[in-house]
Amino acid sequence: MTRIALLRAVNVGGRTVAMADLRGLLGHLGFADPRSLLQSGNLVFDAGRQTGSALERMLEKEAARALNLHTDFLVRTATEWKSVIAHNPFREDAERDPSHLVLLALKSAPTKDAFNKLRAAITGPERAHLDGRNAYIVYPAGIGRSRLTLALIERKLATRGTARNWNTVMKLAVMAGV
Repeated sequence: MTRIALLRAVNVGGRTVAMADLRGLLGHLGFADPRSLLQSGNLVFDAGRQTGSALERMLEKEAARALNLHTDFLVRTATEWKSVIAHNPFREDAERDPSHLVLLALKSAPTKDAFNKLRAAITGPERAHLDGRNAYIVYPAGIGRSRLTLALIERKLATRGTARNWNTVMKLAVMAGV
């Protein structure tokens, strides 16, 4: 089955790895048709029946061992990715300005109380919505200057994650055949 893996903080902040090395690692691990998008750790591959947190942990362990890359892998099935797109509560923003809408893929689903704490911490024009292990955030004034940073989000939600803008979400959907 097709999987989409998002790597946290790859090729930013000193954590660099070549996408060819990641594709090679996936091939070495027996995964079929490994492909990458951009240089920021977006992978599409066939993982057979492997899925879930066990697959994430295995990829994290093997990337650390083989590539000295210590980062989180957030894996979704093609079906889950299709659901991510279908449940986007900010469709107008996705059409009008997809680079300012981000999907934040999370390691675990935060509690409703944690998400309410995040909402209370928003001091700018940003809007956020939570759907299980995925958060959708609109940054109408831009992401770079926003006070709603990944560090703040992770602290409030008590889980780790990685963000992709809506353009990347849609490109990954095409790669995954969604």
